[in-house]
Amino acid sequence: MNEQTINAVNTVLDDSPSRKFTESVDLAINLKNLDLSQPRFRVDEEIILPHGLGRPITIAVFARGETALLAKDAGADMIIDPETIEEYGDDKNKARELAESYDFFIAEVAYMPAIGKILGKILGPRGKMPEPLTPDKDIAQIIHKTRSSIKLRSKDRMTFHAPIGQRDMPAEEVAENIEAVIVRLEQVLDKGVQNIKSIYVTTTMGKSARAR
Repeated sequence: MNEQTINAVNTVLDDSPSRKFTESVDLAINLKNLDLSQPRFRVDEEIILPHGLGRPITIAVFARGETALLAKDAGADMIIDPETIEEYGDDKNKARELAESYDFFIAEVAYMPAIGKILGKILGPRGKMPEPLTPDKDIAQIIHKTRSSIKLRSKDRMTFHAPIGQRDMPAEEVAENIEAVIVRLEQVLDKGVQNIKSIYVTTTMGKSARAR
């Protein structure tokens, strides 16, 4: 494990006083030497964290029939009947409430065009467009994977943020989550580590410490 990473996590957790709620632990990622006006240089990744986020991840699934039953058995938090998609187009507040209520969405591939047309403007900017579920995919495996995932999206910003854990998680687990993110960044950035200016770790209301 990288010494700077674990030291940064320990510093942040040790300096964070007890509060009436559990603070999240987040990363502030600063990039350099990239033209993010070019979409091909932007970061848009789903990353499986080795220790998850330390809190429940909510998942909604657009499905019917057997797939809906399998999704429910696999622990999906909400099954949305695709026939109700148009209702969200008629009620923007309802659509926004849906987008804010769940961390991830999954949808049978047949319903993706309607979702894109009706909910794309709501889900897209939030990075919550559904993962398409094709017939060859196992919905239970996808839900299990998604429970431990985060979305890393820079858009056109050189500085962006990502959740990485909870204040009550062991420091080693938070550090290993951070390392998983850094490894992926180095893989997908145009010049790898040379495009990373700095990475800081912080709690919701606490101080930050440099992890890279």
